[in-house]
Amino acid sequence: MKDVYLFSGFLGSGKTSMLTNVIRQLKEANLKPAVIMNELGKLPFDSQAVEEDVPLKEMLEGCICCSGAEKTEAQIQSLLHDQEFDVLIIETTGAAHPVEALDAVYSPLFADKLNIKGIVTVADSRLWLDRSNLTPQVRSLFMEQIRHAHLLLANKTDLLTESEQAQVVYELQGFNANAFILQTTNGRVPLKLLQNIQSTARVSKDDIVTARIGESFNLGSRLVRFDTSFTQEEFENWVRSLPDTVYRMKGYVPIEGIKNPMLFQYAYGMVQWLPEYIKMEPNLVIIGENINTLEII
Repeated sequence: MKDVYLFSGFLGSGKTSMLTNVIRQLKEANLKPAVIMNELGKLPFDSQAVEEDVPLKEMLEGCICCSGAEKTEAQIQSLLHDQEFDVLIIETTGAAHPVEALDAVYSPLFADKLNIKGIVTVADSRLWLDRSNLTPQVRSLFMEQIRHAHLLLANKTDLLTESEQAQVVYELQGFNANAFILQTTNGRVPLKLLQNIQSTARVSKDDIVTARIGESFNLGSRLVRFDTSFTQEEFENWVRSLPDTVYRMKGYVPIEGIKNPMLFQYAYGMVQWLPEYIKMEPNLVIIGENINTLEII
């Protein structure tokens, strides 16, 4: 089982500084890291910060989410097949929404091989204080990246007065009460703190889910294994009963009268069924907030 971290944060927040520091700590702990780095430009500027002995996959000119999701899945499959590593770090672009990024890296094809530890968001403390000056669209993305973090770094605190530092922490705690908030400079975060977060639940449908991030998972993933089959109507009735805080579902659902589990996808209230011509494991990945409380069909 490979631990996976998503490094999120707005443009210029300090993600790459955090990445290089975490890679150093992993090596010192005799853990081998691998990296998928997502950049919007044509040239891999940030990837130059990753040492040559670290397996690296780059995605240029595209966001890890949306149309890049299939490419991300292929990159992860390639790493799992070709490389030996203990920890996978995925650094998203500053333009990536955390829900889309989490969806892109959690495929039912390799859900049993990855342990998604959580989203680590680096927030520029000065930008937080000046967020009213951002355009509405940019401010919304900046806030969403912070709201969905499991571990939140209030970075660049050396540029603030003590009263400003206190204001940032107080406001961030009010905005994301579930995240552990760490004040940092240069994105320095202790490896032990990273290892203590856990956003993925792995259960059969009758198992009890336990959480290790505060009292709830906040934004997280839940892997459900099915040992019985359903009619499509039964399954879609269950889907319609779910709260709005379930954002994505994808996996293979056993349907009565059909030989192989069908590929099922859910997003924005829409469902899609596709036939599968080989027998896939009957697993479903659920992505959303507080999903540890969901009653599974």
